[in-house]
Amino acid sequence: MSKFKQSLKKSLFNRYFALCSAVILATLTLMGALVIGFSGTYFGESSRETLHKNAEQAASMTLSSMAGYGYHKIPVETVQNGYRIISSITESQIFLVNTSGNTLICSEEDNCNHRTYSIPEDIMKKAVSSEYSGSGTLGEIYETSHYIVGIPIVHDGEVLAVLFATTEATDVWFFIMDLMDIIFFCALIATAISSVAIYFVTNKMTRPLREMAAAAKSFSTGDFTVRVHAEGEDEIAQLARSFNHMADSVADLESVRRSFIANISHELKTPMMTIGGFIDGILDGTVPEEKRKQYLEVVSEEIKRLSRMVKSMLSIARIEAGDMKLNLTDFDINELVCRTVFAFEQKIEEKKLEIEGLESEEILVNADNDLIHQVIYNLIDNAVKFVNEGGCISFSYAIKNGCVFVSIKNTGAGIAQQELPRLFDRFYKTDKSRSLDKTGVGLGLYIVQTIVNQHKGDLLVKSVEGEYTEFTFSVPVAVQKIKKEKNKRRNSEEN
Repeated sequence: MSKFKQSLKKSLFNRYFALCSAVILATLTLMGALVIGFSGTYFGESSRETLHKNAEQAASMTLSSMAGYGYHKIPVETVQNGYRIISSITESQIFLVNTSGNTLICSEEDNCNHRTYSIPEDIMKKAVSSEYSGSGTLGEIYETSHYIVGIPIVHDGEVLAVLFATTEATDVWFFIMDLMDIIFFCALIATAISSVAIYFVTNKMTRPLREMAAAAKSFSTGDFTVRVHAEGEDEIAQLARSFNHMADSVADLESVRRSFIANISHELKTPMMTIGGFIDGILDGTVPEEKRKQYLEVVSEEIKRLSRMVKSMLSIARIEAGDMKLNLTDFDINELVCRTVFAFEQKIEEKKLEIEGLESEEILVNADNDLIHQVIYNLIDNAVKFVNEGGCISFSYAIKNGCVFVSIKNTGAGIAQQELPRLFDRFYKTDKSRSLDKTGVGLGLYIVQTIVNQHKGDLLVKSVEGEYTEFTFSVPVAVQKIKKEKNKRRNSEEN
């Protein structure tokens, strides 16, 4: 087993090391190329934009200086001083040429090549017509590439001269070289970090295998609390999740078993203590003779309660074990509801209740008559118990998607929203029902849900506190009913 784990770990390490190395190399190469490309473009655009602003500033200063001389003369000394100031601040070269391309004024004091050579004719045409922006050597003026901006000096539509601003373009290569040094340094750091990351990732992948082995040992001792960390979508992660799901199922089953034993012990203990206490009191003469009948009536009610509890638990056990087979027949569920309501006639009259919805037409369903009667009886019993004095219990039916939906609604205090999810749990009783229902054991709704599920139906509950509670269950509609509906539609279409 240990050799298998070592082999698996080595295999995973090799796989992830190769994958991570390839990703790192590809990422660094792509990143370097993109950074160099974008940086060069950005640096060039930024230089041209700055140069253009300098040229506009110098052109504006030139035109203002010429205005004092009626635009017929250029104050050379004044303009040249302005060019020198702008040039020194921006590290650029600024010079003014006539429309023929010959330099008139330059920001450079010595070794000015601009006066030696003329501006190429094609560049002058673009600069005179609008503006010029580009890079190059301006013919023979420069030995290396420069960024170049040319702006015409215009007055009343006449081009008086053209101002050029230039700066060396080789600076971008120094910038790129520095950038490559930074990228290389970052690559070294990334390689070191990735080596550490690969180790921890591989260790993390094999950890679920070790945890599953430890968890299996814990399960054998009855401890189902251990879980395996599962991250990712690979086979090991899926195995870990399946293992956790199995552990959850086993733990839930164990929890249900313990909870069932605890609940049933509590529910049986209370009535048995009551019965034993009252009988002992009668036997030893503690209870007066005139109250013995009253106490015996209490004992009788507790015995009936025990009987109902045992019967309910037997029903649940039979249904869940699959021993209770459904005896499916077609019958009118509205008639069954009416007969069940009549069984509560005395309680309905005592609480002065109003009953609605019993006048419905025949509604055929295909279900087990006895079990559905138990469902309806439990739901009506709850409705009568929790309806308000002088309130209303209403019944309604709907047919949809091959099922009959039966709704039983009663006015009253309703059920709190936080209690609805637990309403169908075994032995669960809401706070309000504990004060209103002294005889129930909290199994009725669980049995109802179990029977409805056996019929492949749904059981839903809606409630608004202070207004109403409504239970709706569904059962399959009768085949005969479906045929009648089809014949009815066919006859209507023919007519």
